[in-house]
Amino acid sequence: MSITKLIEIIDKSNNIVFFGGAGVSTESGIPDFRSAAGLYSEKNNLQYSPEYMLSHTFYKTHTDEFFEFYKTKMIYKDAQPNDAHKALAELEKKGKLRAIITQNIDGLHQMAGSKNVLELHGSVHRNYCEKCETFYTLDYVLTYDGVPKCEKCDGIVKPDVVLYEEGLDSNVIEKSIRYIQDADVLIIGGTSLVVYPAAGLIEYYRGNKLILINKSETQYDSRALLAINDSIGKVLGSVI
Repeated sequence: MSITKLIEIIDKSNNIVFFGGAGVSTESGIPDFRSAAGLYSEKNNLQYSPEYMLSHTFYKTHTDEFFEFYKTKMIYKDAQPNDAHKALAELEKKGKLRAIITQNIDGLHQMAGSKNVLELHGSVHRNYCEKCETFYTLDYVLTYDGVPKCEKCDGIVKPDVVLYEEGLDSNVIEKSIRYIQDADVLIIGGTSLVVYPAAGLIEYYRGNKLILINKSETQYDSRALLAINDSIGKVLGSVI
């Protein structure tokens, strides 16, 4: 019944915005780092916590260890878009989906064919020299032995991802807020809506067609027109 209702809502709208979290990519084999089986819970021999190792402070003071951790734990190069990514790309192609706002850094939405993707936490596929801002690919960073350095000026090549202690890009936040404010339908998927400031974006939605798709319940389920506790790939894959 919920899927039928969702299909009906999507059919009637040409102004849908999707906001997604880590759960969108777990079905592509990328772990949700905050889940019970995720990186933050992993029993490992690390001297530091994963949160600290992904902080700006750690990046600056333990650069070698940061990149070793980043390359081995944060990159899933072989991951492919799942049914959720593909369905969203198809909705955009049909002129129904206006924008995707994502907390993920894996680039799978673009790989699936989505064009208007706002990445709140950056992307592993963008890497820049801190000195001269020369762009480098993910492959350059992954294959570089040790800390990746710029070929032009020998500066450190930093991934364009938001680390702990770093602020989100204000332009991306502003655009995201505008899309959410203007949306007829807001679909939120694969997030428990507890991580701020991204979770606070839901407060900007002015419409009455809030759809929540997440395997577990969220604190906002009671406010939604439709709350579906199921696999996001299965749910979105069934509406196309």
